[in-house]
This record gives sequence, C-alpha cells and structure tokens, in this order.
Amino acid sequence: MKKAFLILALILASALVADENIKKASVKTLVIASHPYPERSVIFKGLQEAAKSVQGVSVRNLEELYGYDTRAIDGQTERKITQEYERIVFLFPTHWFNITPMMKAYLNETWGSVGPGLWQGKQMLVVSAAGGGDSTYGKNGRIGMELAEVFTPMKASALHCGMEYLAPLVFKGASAQDLPNYQSAFIKRLSQN
Repeated sequence: MKKAFLILALILASALVADENIKKASVKTLVIASHPYPERSVIFKGLQEAAKSVQGVSVRNLEELYGYDTRAIDGQTERKITQEYERIVFLFPTHWFNITPMMKAYLNETWGSVGPGLWQGKQMLVVSAAGGGDSTYGKNGRIGMELAEVFTPMKASALHCGMEYLAPLVFKGASAQDLPNYQSAFIKRLSQN
C-alpha cells in the first residue's frame, strides 16, 4: 500500500513538473544533488525532476556521477563546470543536521584547494528536506533552531568565497503527499532573481 502511494505521488508530481516546463531560470543555474539513499526518497527524486524541468538549469547528481566513493570526485572537472554558472544550488536531504557525505566530499575536493575568489559574485542556494517537524526544528523544538539555521556553515562557506547566500528553501516535516507543493516552490525559486 505504501509503495503504491509513493508511486502515485511520483506520477502526480511528474504531471506538475510537465505543466511547469515553460519556466526558465533567471540566471544560468547548476544544481549539485546528493542523497545517500536515493532509492528510498520520493521527495528528493521529485525535487531533482523539478529542477531538470526548468530551462537554464543543469543537474549534477553526485552519486550518479561518482557512486558513493567520497574520494572519487574530480575537483578539477567540477571547478571547471561550476565556473560556467551564476547560481549554484545544493539539493540534499538534511542528514543528521548536516549535508550528505558526498556533498561534503564535493565541497572538500572542489572548493577546498582553491580559496576565496573563485566563486566571487555567484549565488548559493541551499534546498533541503527533513523528516523532522516542529518537534525537532524551531525555537521550541529539540534542537532550538529552525531548519534553515542548520545550514549556517554553508552560509559561512558562501560568504568566505565571495558568494551571495540566498535564503534557503527548506521543507521540514517533509511528506510525499506535499511533493507537488515542494516542486512548485522549487521551480518558482529557480525562476526568480
């Protein structure tokens, strides 16, 4: 029953993405996507498909490119690709209040050896979903901060590199039944300045 619901959610979400195909990114955008368990995630797959539906957006899925080998990332190639874009979007599930292992490896290999300046003037957008809701995130939640605040190290990285850090797009208490709303919000953010 649960599997049938997830399949139906993906089909409905795909229909929404098809309707949104006429959208165009406001700037040339690169989405770096990562999920440690992609076969389990309807939301991640749906958000990735939403990004692919927007003209002017390219998606690089780290696990599809490099498997799960954190040492396999080709930093030189990734730097060259990244330089071609004005906005860099990091798409991942919140993984123990952090980015995914492959995303961290990507940052280490791609950004770690070049220092500030290479990404000067580019925009950074973090897009993430978390299963935890208000009981985890927020002033009264277990961790005492909003989900967007969890990614303060990404903000520090962006500012260190001379990037403009855009307000994160985060979905707490994420549910497959809300996927069409998440996709619509993501497509809208990709289409805005």
